[in-house]
Amino acid sequence: MAATGTTTTAPKGRRIVGAERASLAKDLVKRYTQGESIRALASTTGRSYGFVHRVLTESGVQLRQRGGARRRKSS
Repeated sequence: MAATGTTTTAPKGRRIVGAERASLAKDLVKRYTQGESIRALASTTGRSYGFVHRVLTESGVQLRQRGGARRRKSS
């Protein structure tokens, strides 16, 4: 998925709270539900995987199962 251009302007490790966090959460939820991975979101926003995962779960998003090709049993 292509990034929508959202990046945090906060220095790495700085707490993101309040309206800034709500805005970031809204964007992350939108992009995740459109198919971007948590790792891709973390990379484009400059935040950690754990931070993105936590924001998504706090926002009530049902996370997808771990990736990989789904294989069908051959008959």
